[in-house]
Amino acid sequence: MTSQKTPLDRRTFLSASAIAAAAVTGATQASATEKAAENQSLPVPPSGKKILISCKLGMITKEVGGKKLSLTERLKLAGEAGFDGVDFDEAGMFTVEQARAAVQESGVFCHNAINHAHWDMRLTSPKEADRAKGVANIEHCLRVSHAIGGSGVLIVIGRGDDGTAEEIDARAQQEIKKMIPLAASIGQSILFENVWNKMHYDHDAPPEQNPDRFIRFVDSFNSPWVGMYYDIGNHWKYGQPRAWLKAFGRRAVKLDIKGFSRAKNKFVDITSEDDDLPWGDVQKGLDEIGFTGWATAEVGGGGLERLTLVRKQMQKALGLS
Repeated sequence: MTSQKTPLDRRTFLSASAIAAAAVTGATQASATEKAAENQSLPVPPSGKKILISCKLGMITKEVGGKKLSLTERLKLAGEAGFDGVDFDEAGMFTVEQARAAVQESGVFCHNAINHAHWDMRLTSPKEADRAKGVANIEHCLRVSHAIGGSGVLIVIGRGDDGTAEEIDARAQQEIKKMIPLAASIGQSILFENVWNKMHYDHDAPPEQNPDRFIRFVDSFNSPWVGMYYDIGNHWKYGQPRAWLKAFGRRAVKLDIKGFSRAKNKFVDITSEDDDLPWGDVQKGLDEIGFTGWATAEVGGGGLERLTLVRKQMQKALGLS
């Protein structure tokens, strides 16, 4: 015998169907909202500029008027100060997802990533475990830079006192070669900064030194994904920036900017009265190699007023309006 549905049965069925449909629709809308948030477009830098200027994330204050700032709020400060973007040099403090979300929310472009743990987890360390941690650290930075729309990572290769020049170069080359496939697959450059680490120059020798050893190291990889993040202030102590720029040529992918006094042997504010770095020669050197790309301040930072001052100092040093 077939049973027949009563009117109540039909009403119950229709009501249940409506509730189910509403639930599905609501879930679909929620899913679409979440997906839209995930796919929110990243900010882009201003177009048409030959040289773009940025500051390090670490330069931006973490507190204003007793109020702790979120990562998003800190990035926005750089935009308010007039920078074209930020070098995300606190990559080790955030996940890939956190970094991307903050960049999206702030609307401020980030062109690069760094984690300063490279000083401790060195690619030149005689300990294999240290080198493995160093590789993992840099690979995280590569992924962060890719996620936030950047184009590279700055790394400190290691320290000169980790062994002989031949030993430390060989260790670093071995570890860097492991990372090039990842860098290439996500379109990121691995960029060596010239720092006071006793590698590829004579730390205790006077000027005028040349960058030949840096160039030989970069060229040893024969890879378009390996280059220099040339810090102009770091090596004014040791060499002429115009000559170094000419020698680096295409290898100088990005620049760090800081002031330095040879007379007082110390770092100073960019273009301050104590800064004897020949910025006019720097401008000529950049023109001669046809440099285009990012120049990043690496100096003492602070809030909006300080950041704005640094931005103006950079523009003066580089001859930008």
